[in-house]
Amino acid sequence: MTRDGYVARWRGREYQASPDGGDVRLYQAEPGDGFVEVRPGRHVRVVPVAEVEELAYVRTTCTWKGQPFIVLGEHDGWLRVEYTGGRWPVAQAMRLEAFDFGVYQGWAPVGEVTDLREQRV
Repeated sequence: MTRDGYVARWRGREYQASPDGGDVRLYQAEPGDGFVEVRPGRHVRVVPVAEVEELAYVRTTCTWKGQPFIVLGEHDGWLRVEYTGGRWPVAQAMRLEAFDFGVYQGWAPVGEVTDLREQRV
């Protein structure tokens, strides 16, 4: 599983999270005490940030064809990746899409990706 977003540890359990000023929204798939269903399979509970044991941003990184990338998502044996090397000639040679100014993305076959790891920032 690849992750790219906030996580919070609350009462000894880790949740997908979204900071909101002095509060943190915690998300889980199943119903739970104090959690409200916002759509099928998505429940939220808002807690004060002071009650949160840890709040971090989790990002999945990898290497593809010798270059550094962030993994944005995955689908059917492919990873959606964003180049973090900052060199236009490399991005161009790899035939990456210019997603925005200086931002290059593409689809990498899972079998060609190495050093897949999660980082907390």
